[in-house]
Amino acid sequence: MYYALIALVALTGTFFSPTNPAHAAPQDVGRKIGVLLVNHGSRSETWRNGLLQLEAHVAPSILRNPTVKGLKTAFMEYTEPSIATRMKEFDREGFTDVILVPVFLTVSPHTFDDIPTIVGLKEDPHSMQQLKIEKIERYTPRAQTHITPPLDFTDMLQKNLLRRVTALSHDPAHEGLVLIGYGDETYDKEWVDLFGKVAGYVRQHTGIAEYAYGWCGHIANYKPEETTAAINTVLKSAQTALVLPVLVAHDEQFQIKIIGDGIAKVADNRTRVLYKPDSILPDPNVELWVISVTDDYVRKIQSHASKAN
Repeated sequence: MYYALIALVALTGTFFSPTNPAHAAPQDVGRKIGVLLVNHGSRSETWRNGLLQLEAHVAPSILRNPTVKGLKTAFMEYTEPSIATRMKEFDREGFTDVILVPVFLTVSPHTFDDIPTIVGLKEDPHSMQQLKIEKIERYTPRAQTHITPPLDFTDMLQKNLLRRVTALSHDPAHEGLVLIGYGDETYDKEWVDLFGKVAGYVRQHTGIAEYAYGWCGHIANYKPEETTAAINTVLKSAQTALVLPVLVAHDEQFQIKIIGDGIAKVADNRTRVLYKPDSILPDPNVELWVISVTDDYVRKIQSHASKAN
């Protein structure tokens, strides 16, 4: 029900019109549409490069549409270019519309509150306070901003995890699956539901029966103990644990330090734990999703402008 509500909001209008009518792009001229791929951001260069590679891979297809005149990537925090920086660029370059694509796994305060607040589509008090504390700039653009749903509105994640599990697995009948994500206190139910859905899909296609999950982000205070506990839960019934990081890109702090240290604390980890410190990206299905959702929103913008004229 909650997913359907968020999808309805994103697809039908709350985030489809400008916050301030004075900033509305004129309807009597052609639309100049830009696309902004937004991710969480990280101090890790490896993480940032993974998202920049995503932009490079989807650029030829997205820019093939003559209405789309620009494609950029923004990092929500920790590093530039920020969302505000990119939106200012789009304004200076005369864009009438910007399609903002959140490259996030599921709903969270970032996707539902922070990003809309940054671009002036919401004024969530808690988000405004947190953004101020974290020194994340807010900027209300002249261009109309259209925010798409995050990744889990498709079956992309299930297919991604199945591919990675299959590559790691040797004996499904005696293996258990451990999913390690960043986590979020506010949307804990949504994260748990997402992991359960993914695990069910993997079990259906592999025969792996045991499953547990854990967090490696701030919900776990960036400590490895949750990873250790989740693995030990699976190893009570399974001979081997397959550990999969459910993270968008690779960050040494998470895949190597936190998850790696958690594995190291498991008894007999060398023989009973299989782990590859990879990530969701790169994935051709993610690229196809970005291209598809962008194309869908371009058509919505064009239809909206046509009716207005």
